[in-house]
Amino acid sequence: MEAPLEEETPAGALAGIEGLDLGGELKASDEALTFLSSIEPAELLKCVFPDSLVTMSEGGRDLGRFSVTVEFARRVQQPCLLLHAQSQGAIDDSPCGTTVTAYLTTELEVLEEDYHEYVKLDGHSLDKKCHMVQHDGQMLINKVTTVGEETTMKSVSYPMSVLNGLVTEGSNLLLMRLVALRRKMPEDMTWISFDQGLHILHTTFSALGLKQLEVGDDTVEVFGVERTVHSSEDSPIIWQCYFLADGHMASRMQVGSPVSMRLLQLQSQLEKGFEKIPLVWEEDMQMSSKFWDRKEELKADHTSYLRRHPEIRALTADFLQFLLLRKPDDVFKFAREYFAPFSPSHLLETSLKASSL
Repeated sequence: MEAPLEEETPAGALAGIEGLDLGGELKASDEALTFLSSIEPAELLKCVFPDSLVTMSEGGRDLGRFSVTVEFARRVQQPCLLLHAQSQGAIDDSPCGTTVTAYLTTELEVLEEDYHEYVKLDGHSLDKKCHMVQHDGQMLINKVTTVGEETTMKSVSYPMSVLNGLVTEGSNLLLMRLVALRRKMPEDMTWISFDQGLHILHTTFSALGLKQLEVGDDTVEVFGVERTVHSSEDSPIIWQCYFLADGHMASRMQVGSPVSMRLLQLQSQLEKGFEKIPLVWEEDMQMSSKFWDRKEELKADHTSYLRRHPEIRALTADFLQFLLLRKPDDVFKFAREYFAPFSPSHLLETSLKASSL
């Protein structure tokens, strides 16, 4: 599992950027920006697939799952890529997980992204949520951190003009796929990202080259990509990922962490015996959001229908009143006989009898 994030800087440290001197802001390298502009549609087509890895301890214990899916989608009628990543498991028997949902342009510019991280400890739980979205030329970011029962909130905004070459928790996963498919990268792949206080910092990518890796019963050649998240106050955080020739992730680990994420079987083997991963939709930000949105949509639709047809309330009220007066043992038979006069066949039969008189 990913290591817990650092504590957030004091609220109000960057309440906005009005009046902030942007003359010396950090920037992405020219090589990195050139890489983004060189992305071809055919390359993106090769990136649309799911990945699933098992999170394991140094001793080989199964700790959870890590998955990434990429698909084409539309957001506010704009064609884009939808990336969804999820990590779930337990460390020292404490449930923890991370979910990222990102809408990206074909040049990997973030249109909207949701990030959710949690660690459930007895008496001391951690929950972090961060939402960023483009609006009127600005990137609006809202972050909510809950430690125990204490919640802090922070909102910042940046003009998109200073975020050229921004790489986020979501977009970096797709960016790595593209690099892995090319199996090469420029020497200076420097991007910009956000730290825990939502300040801009540098993130660099570097190639780890080719090596042999055991996946199940096979030994395959993989290409490595290292991502380094720099910090002005702490040691850098380094992630190392290795990919198969088709872009599928074979392993992922944070340098210094006792856990790693590994592909246990190649795709051909998975097709023979696919293991179903349990779905915990309540902890999946995207699915949970869709559920509540759909629930509210249905509720509004049903309320509107009942408002247009007040006879429904009158009909059901009459039925319940009659039911409680009679108190029949067989409720289904009683209901069938009560509503029989409203059935089309009964109405047709009554009409035929009337016409024959």
